[in-house]
Amino acid sequence: MTPLTRLPDGERLPELLTIGVSVSVPDPFGSAIQDARAGHGDPQARSIPTHVTLLPPTEVAAADLPKIEEHLAEVAGGHRPFRMLLQGGGTFRPVSPVVFVRVEEGAQECRLLEADIRSGPLARELAFPYHPHVTVAHGLPEDVLDQAYEQARGFRAAFTVPGFSLSRFDADEVWRPWRSYPFS
Repeated sequence: MTPLTRLPDGERLPELLTIGVSVSVPDPFGSAIQDARAGHGDPQARSIPTHVTLLPPTEVAAADLPKIEEHLAEVAGGHRPFRMLLQGGGTFRPVSPVVFVRVEEGAQECRLLEADIRSGPLARELAFPYHPHVTVAHGLPEDVLDQAYEQARGFRAAFTVPGFSLSRFDADEVWRPWRSYPFS
């Protein structure tokens, strides 16, 4: 695995960058959720690939990337592929204006992964307790969030999770997958 020392276009990494770690929701399910999110008018719909967060946006020093990569590879090596079932809607309202699809199967595996990932060089405190989910609407008017919740209630998708991805938040405010870490 080549170290992450440059961006794909050859440009040098900034001294500080924002990363995240997640389980990708594969197509056709991922694009269906992204289309629904865009249909609700969520301005972030096309800038965030559909995912289950394992490490929320975290600012790191580029110099720390080698030990972060080693840590993530070690974590992935300690886990096995698992089945994920996304089904039904949920919300974090009134605490946070978020509507999501629930992780019905695979939630415990996500919790274990999240705890392993958010250790060592990626140890950090969270603003809220970890709750695996797939966001379908965020920060929108209440009536739109209600509509998104009703639509999410009928959603169902099942797939195997083969690993997780490290993503970066670029200057254009788009999240881009950067490296994949397959389970052993």
